[in-house]
Amino acid sequence: MVSARDVYLSLFMFTVDLRPDDEECTKVIVGHLKELRKLGYAGFDMPVFPTGAGSFRQDVRSYAKLREAVDKAGLQDVGFTTNVATTRTFDPTSAFAEQRQLGLEYLKSRVDITAALRGTIMAGPILFPYNVFPVTDLGEQLWSDALQGWLEPRYRYARPVLEELGEYAESKNVRVAIEAVDHWETPAPNMLSDVLGFLGEVKSRHVGVCVDSAHLVLGNVGPEAYRRDVAEIARQDRLHYVQVSAPDRGEVRDSWIPWAEFLAPLLPRYDGPLLIEVFNAIPAFLNSLHLTRRKFWVPGEDKPVSLVPNAYEVARDAIDTLRQELSELGEK
Repeated sequence: MVSARDVYLSLFMFTVDLRPDDEECTKVIVGHLKELRKLGYAGFDMPVFPTGAGSFRQDVRSYAKLREAVDKAGLQDVGFTTNVATTRTFDPTSAFAEQRQLGLEYLKSRVDITAALRGTIMAGPILFPYNVFPVTDLGEQLWSDALQGWLEPRYRYARPVLEELGEYAESKNVRVAIEAVDHWETPAPNMLSDVLGFLGEVKSRHVGVCVDSAHLVLGNVGPEAYRRDVAEIARQDRLHYVQVSAPDRGEVRDSWIPWAEFLAPLLPRYDGPLLIEVFNAIPAFLNSLHLTRRKFWVPGEDKPVSLVPNAYEVARDAIDTLRQELSELGEK
């Protein structure tokens, strides 16, 4: 069990592909976890990206093996959550029943992976395929009213899928947190109110909401609506995960995170881990996030870069900043 204010770090600082069957990669990951544990991180968010269809059982075995390696390294007390995204192939919003079923099987397997890692939270953009914007038959992208009209039936298609997923997740003691992602990255859902609207007809309380500071700053309607939405999410027992991320997805220290406005509505209502999410300038993120800043160089992997902080320094400053902001709000 995590304490109320345990702080986790996303491994997006280093990779999107953990390659759990690669022993050398696992050694590198374990090395990072050991160093970051010294900085005060109680756990880590693990990117669990899709492999080919039909390999789900092997995926679960592979991540269970990764958990075993972490335990053998003396990190039995480290907690894990998972980051999951749907894709064009694994799409629970598809108009085709066969594809929705494949999306459900994929998401169930990610719940299984979360459980194999001894995690209890699976979060991410798990409705509409991440970073995939709909187009007309002529290749023109849909926006505004046309986009909203396109989204409506797909939300309906997805509700039974997420209902079944929630029931399955409950049997595995895993909570599923749908992340509202800003409109620069994905077509929907962009705001907390979008997720609330979707969940209005999903009975399972094991399907809930992930609140991320970066997406709120970039895409929500304002602090009054935010406070109202958080209160309603919590009233429904659906406040499943909280992520602290700068609007540029980089350094948390001295960023434009509205600390008091963001944290104050959450802290009395949420007792899970707070995740610091930094997207390093690794190849996987350059195009999708249009990153122009330099990479935070990784000790042991990259050559030091003058005047550029390394990944561990960014992680250290981030947790120190969060701890200070929590202290100013009366938290330990």
